[in-house]
Amino acid sequence: MEVFVAAVEKGSFTAAAEVFQISPPMVGKHVRNLESLLGVRLLSRTTRRQSLTEIGQQYYERCKFILAEVNAAEAGTEFMRAIPRGKLRITAPVTFGSITLAPAITDYLAAYPEVSVELTLNDRLVDLVEEGFDAAIRIGEPANTNLIVRRLTPYPIMICASPEYLAREGIPASPDDLTSHQCLGFSHWNKRDGWRLQRGEANDSVLPNIRFQSNNGQALRTAALAGFGIVMQPKILFLEDVVAGRLVEVLKDFWPAPFPMHLVYPWDRQTVPKLTTFIKFIMTRFGAELPMTAVQQPDKREP
Repeated sequence: MEVFVAAVEKGSFTAAAEVFQISPPMVGKHVRNLESLLGVRLLSRTTRRQSLTEIGQQYYERCKFILAEVNAAEAGTEFMRAIPRGKLRITAPVTFGSITLAPAITDYLAAYPEVSVELTLNDRLVDLVEEGFDAAIRIGEPANTNLIVRRLTPYPIMICASPEYLAREGIPASPDDLTSHQCLGFSHWNKRDGWRLQRGEANDSVLPNIRFQSNNGQALRTAALAGFGIVMQPKILFLEDVVAGRLVEVLKDFWPAPFPMHLVYPWDRQTVPKLTTFIKFIMTRFGAELPMTAVQQPDKREP
């Protein structure tokens, strides 16, 4: 189309050839290929002059419009690559996303006023490419594949219960005591493995007595505050309640090690300024200063 338009506007194949630094016969070949593709004659040529056919005139006008749109799209892409702007779609676990990530994102948006963020909170594993997300926070051990993973500060877990519950049912002294207590379970954890606690240097799985479970940490917190049982969830969910005395830490010597946490994103999106600035911001705020690796989304469900 570009060669055809140049041939029309320059008035000859020779002049168009100079624009594209090709030979005049090659210009003629481009035009003939177009005519063959369309099944119509676009140019009438004699030894002294050339002119557009009626169909050629209409096609020439459409070509100019199409090429202008292409140029505008390319210019817009370059503009987007130069300055962080546009929408970022981010997904994260519910508890971390609502308590810690959301206020951090507002700081990021204050620094980059031409970027907007859509934050989707979900404790299921999300396919970033399939569902159109730019990046995700993942909690748990990753498996090898082709996403970029950046290590973040590990995610601490705690076990606690209300003073009322402990006064009524007693304080557990070891993980084995959980089988005789009422416990609150998180639906996304593997129920066959139970609660993975620490006994000295070793990890141990305990199957607690769970009468109430939910896929939402805030629901479990509400039940714990109501004195229903013992709960294990991210520390950030209970910190204010513990400080205020509404909940009490239990089995502290047996808490699981902090869960690994990562920022993950597809390889092909990392050069977009809105994403590169977001990555840098998250790594500055939450990064663990460890090497970057290529990995898949975690196999284990997130709290």
